[in-house]
Amino acid sequence: MTNAEPPRDCPICPRLTAYRAENRAAHPEWFNGPAPSFGDPDARLLVVGLAPGRMGANRTGRPFTGDYAGVLLYETLIAFGFARGRYAARPDDGLELVDCMITNAVRCAPPGNRPLPAEEAACRPYLAARIAALPRLRVLVTLGDVARRNVLRALGQRASSGAGGHAAETVVGPYVLINSYHCSRLNTNTGRLTEPMFHAVFERVRDLLAGAVP
Repeated sequence: MTNAEPPRDCPICPRLTAYRAENRAAHPEWFNGPAPSFGDPDARLLVVGLAPGRMGANRTGRPFTGDYAGVLLYETLIAFGFARGRYAARPDDGLELVDCMITNAVRCAPPGNRPLPAEEAACRPYLAARIAALPRLRVLVTLGDVARRNVLRALGQRASSGAGGHAAETVVGPYVLINSYHCSRLNTNTGRLTEPMFHAVFERVRDLLAGAVP
């Protein structure tokens, strides 16, 4: 059975392994490895991104920590009770997730922040194992349609099943998948994703969990 977290020196994807070695040589003080999932092992909510950013989780070792996207994500989680503490963009800031875990479909940082389809497929067993290892999981929030398609495939569904786009919902077995536009600087600066839009996704999560069987 595949572990939920890849090994520190996972060799599966040659291009990502080479990029990791390149970053280690240039910045040996960085984490430079598959970014581990972060959060509550009894979580009913799993937030799934696509891949670590070079200056974010690849540098800090915690998903969405150290890059712009983490500011909106973690502040939203705090606002809706899925995190406590203060997000200070570093892994030792003391922030804790509550009833929530964050992971990525691809665990290693890709060049240009774009994993290849073959790399998504190679890392998918870890995503499937991560989902399976959460016994109380009820809701998955995917950050972007590529993450959504990876989650669907990890659950044994066609990537085309269900609707894409912001706030689209798909029921897969015991889970509800809610897609959001990615909380990237590009999307927020252009107004494609606003804070109220992002908050509405997590307000919907709260409503779903309130009606879920504990």
